[in-house]
Amino acid sequence: MALHFARSWRLYSWGAKRCGAAAGEARRGISFKLEEKTAHSSLALFRGDTGVKYGLVGLEPTKVALNVERFREWAVVLADTAVTSGRHYWEVTVKRSQQFRIGVADMDMSRDSCIGIDDRSWVFSYAQRKWHTMLANEKAPIEGIGQPEKVGLLLDYEAKKLSLVDVNKVSVVHTLQTDFRGPVVPAFALWDGELLTHSGLEVPEGL
Repeated sequence: MALHFARSWRLYSWGAKRCGAAAGEARRGISFKLEEKTAHSSLALFRGDTGVKYGLVGLEPTKVALNVERFREWAVVLADTAVTSGRHYWEVTVKRSQQFRIGVADMDMSRDSCIGIDDRSWVFSYAQRKWHTMLANEKAPIEGIGQPEKVGLLLDYEAKKLSLVDVNKVSVVHTLQTDFRGPVVPAFALWDGELLTHSGLEVPEGL
C-alpha cells in the first residue's frame, strides 16, 4: 500500500517535470538531474546531482534516508524527469568505469530489480570491454564502438526507439526497439568508477 501510494504521488509530483517537445524546443532534449531518493546506498551523487559515483562499501545505513523509491538490491539510480513524448538527446561521460548500464526505464519499475533485467527498462550495457543491448535479461552484442569516454543516447518516444550514439562521429551505433507503456526516465547503473550526465542538449543534426 505504501509503495502504491508513493508511486501515485511520484507520478503526480513528477507531472510538472514531464517533458514533451514544445514547438520552440523541438530539437532540445530533456534537462534532468539524478533523483537521490532512488539511488542505491552504494551510489553517491555529485556535481549538483548530475554525476553518480560507485562506492564498494556504500554509504553508512544511518546516512541513507529510508524511502520506498530507493533501489534495494542493485546499484541503480533514475533521473528526475519523465518523458511522455518527443525526441530527446543526452550524453554520458564515463570516468574510470568498466561496468555500467545506461538507458531508460518505466518510472515505477520494481526497486528490487535492475535495469536491463526486466521488461520495463531498455539499456545499453558495457562490461568486459564489450557493449550489449539488454532487455528482460537478454543480451545482444553491439559492434562498432570501443571503450567510451563519452557516449550519447537518443530517445524517440513516439517511434519507440532508443539509440546509442557515437559522439565523435555524431552517428547512431545501434538502435533498440522499445515498448513504452507510460512515462519513462533516464536510468543508470554502475559497479565501479563514475558517470557524469549532460542533459538539456539539442538533438544533433543528422540524427
